[in-house]
Amino acid sequence: MLQDLLKSKAFTGTAGALIAAYIRFVRRTGTMTDDPPDFILHNIPDLPLIIAMWHGQGMLFPYLRTSDDIKVAIMVARHVDGDIVHETLDRFGMTTIRGAGSGRKGKDKGGFARQLLEESLNEVTARAYALSGTTERGGPTDYTATEYGVRLRAYCLGTRMLQPAVPLLLKYRERKGKEETGRTGERQGIPSAPRKPGPLVWFHAASVGETIAILHLIERLTMQRPDLHILLTTGTVTSAKLALKRLPGGATHQYIPLDTPLFMQRFLDHWKPDVAILTESEIWPNLIQEARQRDIPLTLINGRISRNSFRRWRKRSSVARPLFTSLDLVLAQNNRYASYFERLGSRNVHVAGNLKMDAPPPPVDKAALNNLKKSTGSRPVLLAASTHRREEEIVGHVHLALKKDFPGLLTIIVPRHPDRGAEINLLLKANGLVCAQRTECDAPAGGDDIYIADTIGELGLFYALAPLAFIGGSLVPHGGQNPIEAIKHDCAVITGPNVHNFEEAYSALLNAEACVEVTSEAELTLQVRKLMKDKKVRKILVANANGTVAKMGGALDSTVEALEPYLPPAKEKRRAS
Repeated sequence: MLQDLLKSKAFTGTAGALIAAYIRFVRRTGTMTDDPPDFILHNIPDLPLIIAMWHGQGMLFPYLRTSDDIKVAIMVARHVDGDIVHETLDRFGMTTIRGAGSGRKGKDKGGFARQLLEESLNEVTARAYALSGTTERGGPTDYTATEYGVRLRAYCLGTRMLQPAVPLLLKYRERKGKEETGRTGERQGIPSAPRKPGPLVWFHAASVGETIAILHLIERLTMQRPDLHILLTTGTVTSAKLALKRLPGGATHQYIPLDTPLFMQRFLDHWKPDVAILTESEIWPNLIQEARQRDIPLTLINGRISRNSFRRWRKRSSVARPLFTSLDLVLAQNNRYASYFERLGSRNVHVAGNLKMDAPPPPVDKAALNNLKKSTGSRPVLLAASTHRREEEIVGHVHLALKKDFPGLLTIIVPRHPDRGAEINLLLKANGLVCAQRTECDAPAGGDDIYIADTIGELGLFYALAPLAFIGGSLVPHGGQNPIEAIKHDCAVITGPNVHNFEEAYSALLNAEACVEVTSEAELTLQVRKLMKDKKVRKILVANANGTVAKMGGALDSTVEALEPYLPPAKEKRRAS
């Protein structure tokens, strides 16, 4: 009976009349600042225009039109709220267009498109409030770094209590190959290198992808500011080996200490960085707390937060706010990520772009490339790059399906984690494939089906060799891997659908018909067959991809410019001051 009353014309009409009266009252007693709400309509009267906003910002709907020659129609869903909005706007002589929502039939007909629209509106709304210096409740935005609450203090205490057990944990990880022999002291904050005199900039990157993204930035800074000493910390064995190969001369690499109070205190007391530059989403409570106590500026570059991570942080605002308000500067990869950081409390957030777009092609050892070309000869080559568990078996099945079409086919698998080489070898041999590992031979033999490149820092070599690459982490729910490195070596790209870690890049590539998406083993087989047969199609894909990547560049320059105020002053400026 109550539902019938709420849906009745009497109820919706009365509610609409009351809201219309309230809007008129607010308009008469309020003060308009800056441009009136019809500014856009007056400045571009000949163009159709869609304005999207949530109900909370809808009080200005009736004032979008100031003359009868401007027609305005409001899209309203078919549910009780929509009925009330319709009755309200009708009292201002405005037209409504009634559409499907989640109301009348109890079903959400918006699907994925509705979800994207909702998220986009949330992001734009939050961005608008941040730019205006207010919150959705109307008060000023408070970006003051807040003190650690009960949960964060409990985390710090808990990690402090676990410190005595860390040596045993590190020994276990060392046996598993997850820690580097002889360097586990670094994980406890005990340095293995001296701190050079002079200003020091500390970069931290979690793993290989983040390290690759910032190496070009480090090279740029060392060229522009040779007076700066660079310290790079990473957390994995593979990223450490890559850093030692590609860091510019004079830069120092250390493993990041485990996030406990004592280990972070040791680390910071020894290195005394003038600024900390974290990458992507490296948010660690003890690291941030100890840096704050030493007044070390904290910056985050190439920042990103996935939707799921953002939602988890939002549910734990008492944990998130003290951490995110402690960041002095955040350079986000795109507007969505920037909105997430701002909504979590970060101040001074800017969109700088994705540094991976500006990174140079992965390096290639010319002698090694010539050796591989000589050994492969005219054999057709398929590359599966940065693969994850379960994808290697799929690639093996694709190879078996294509052998008859392409005699002598060689498939090269570069696993994301090279230490899985032996595991992959056994798996594929069980499927009847002849395999070889690069750690055991420099080149594949003529009878090898699969060549497993289980080495570090050689991915560019195989992109330069193969005309076509399937980029892994995408046929399994991992989030995808970076396609830009393949494109910069003129390698055509195939990807699976699970690419949320590189959503912006893949979206641009797919819209430009610059890569191919597959959703299954059968589709991967079909598309590989098509692209291996048609060289012209591959060339078009590569040309489109290079053009798309070029348009997405510029992050390096933006990042260097934004970081400049946080770097130690140059020698001449220090003398002057």
